[in-house]
Amino acid sequence: MKFLIIAILLSIPSIKVLSQLKTTAMCPAFTVDILDGKVNDVRPDFTPGQIKQKFPCFTSEEPELSSSKCGGGIFYKDKDIYFYTGRDYVEVGEKFKGKLSIPVMGASRTGLFKWLGNAKIKDVTWDAFQTQYGTLILYYNKANKVNKIIFSKKSTDTLSLCE
Repeated sequence: MKFLIIAILLSIPSIKVLSQLKTTAMCPAFTVDILDGKVNDVRPDFTPGQIKQKFPCFTSEEPELSSSKCGGGIFYKDKDIYFYTGRDYVEVGEKFKGKLSIPVMGASRTGLFKWLGNAKIKDVTWDAFQTQYGTLILYYNKANKVNKIIFSKKSTDTLSLCE
């Protein structure tokens, strides 16, 4: 009888441990193709469901509602990449954890012509390039080095960025 009680008492903690195990969503390595406007073949105009299926490790999401601040999105803050699904663009921050098809992050503003040609629109802190897929926008820090990348299938005339 003593043995039975001890066996039951010893098994209770192991049941509790098993119930606490959760799986962590794993994502493939993020590879941004600057010239093709894709992240691992995911385009900026993909639905939230399509993005989450390819990259299930998102850190937060916002539904595509009229009341949504930026039109909705799937966000990977730990990787510094953000899919704005309601506005159909992708934003890549300077702390991006992944690969870029061409090394534009941190590149000097004057050294981009060899990859991208002339900018369609120039501003003090950003340049917008017309691409085969739509628009590529590069933002610059005070040292004139790229610190943010945005790309979309939309043209510069129809693209609406989140402020």
